[in-house]
Amino acid sequence: MVRPSQRREVARWAVIVKGQSIRRACADLSISETCYRYQAKQSSENERIAEWLMRVTENQRNWGFGLCFLYLRNVKGFGWNHKRVYRIYRELELNLRIRPKKRLLREAPVPLTIPAEKNQVWSMDFMHDALGDGRNFRLFNVLDDFNREGLAIEVDLSLPSARVIRTLQQVIDWRGKPQAIRCDNGPEYISGTLLQWAAERQIRIEYIQPGKPQQNAYVERYNRTVRYDWLAQHIFASIDEVQEAATRWLWTYNNERPNMALGGFTPIQKLAMAA
Repeated sequence: MVRPSQRREVARWAVIVKGQSIRRACADLSISETCYRYQAKQSSENERIAEWLMRVTENQRNWGFGLCFLYLRNVKGFGWNHKRVYRIYRELELNLRIRPKKRLLREAPVPLTIPAEKNQVWSMDFMHDALGDGRNFRLFNVLDDFNREGLAIEVDLSLPSARVIRTLQQVIDWRGKPQAIRCDNGPEYISGTLLQWAAERQIRIEYIQPGKPQQNAYVERYNRTVRYDWLAQHIFASIDEVQEAATRWLWTYNNERPNMALGGFTPIQKLAMAA
């Protein structure tokens, strides 16, 4: 199907190049003379939208239109219509190519319970990556399931149970303790040291079934965001560089990155709305 804007351009070509009358060209291409004479109004507001879109996509290269629009609307407070923003987004050719996924038939997973308040359930998990010199390092992620807030990202070449406990205690000192923490069956989580620490503070450790990462879906989805938002976009030379980048990104994630699971609001906005 040829759009009216494309037929308008063909009609103008017929009038200018072929010498046809405007009435004849419009009749042949089934458009009105009003459509033929239409001139798009240039708006300084459109330039402002384009500037903001370029700024957002430059800083967050893997954000699609949905996150860009929610960021401008919910975080920055602009009232622009989504159709207008999307039109400019397409004109700037910022749209990402969506790679089709191969669908596998699986049993419907049991949905995770959504906590009713903060500090009801936390999730924790490890990630792995490598420095530019080939050395492997680990990331320890802690997430509040209620508002999907990233509570900590600890980075080092090795993260034994003592480091896990230290990181959790640091978060508890400023946020308060959780009722439960969900995790897999990794050696750091099943150690007697961690279980004793949790028992002394009356914190319940909830283990998922082996081979069932979907039972810890909140932090698994968060890990994917960590991977594609910043971790996979850079080659780091040292652990200090990774930790610094993680700290900066964590603030952006909690305060400025709209979360689709929260209705397009950020974790901090979700927490404020629940207060």
